Amino acid sequence: MPTMTIVKRDEIENGNLPAAGLRAGADSGNPQLGVQTLAPNAQGNLGIWECQPGGWPVIDRKDTEFCYIISGKATLTDDKTGEAISVSGGDLIILPVGWTGRWDVTETVRKIFTIY
Repeated sequence: MPTMTIVKRDEIENGNLPAAGLRAGADSGNPQLGVQTLAPNAQGNLGIWECQPGGWPVIDRKDTEFCYIISGKATLTDDKTGEAISVSGGDLIILPVGWTGRWDVTETVRKIFTIY
């Protein structure tokens, strides 16, 4: 029988995340990642993600990402509109299938994410 997953606030905000290396496709900075997978038997990919400053393009997303920024600062640029939007702790982002744009992390970002 499946069990629920509960992650306490302190672990979300301050827990050590396993190192996951350099962000694939990075073209600026040194965006080293930390990722903690949550509920590995659930559908989709769920977890806590942290990234040090740097930037990378996202080209034609193959899935949808729903994420909530816990801390840090970044700018997301939408290629379709050219709009660059700054995000920080407390912001919610939904990147749909087919989205093309760019992430530029200016202050280490920690987020909770679901990819499906």
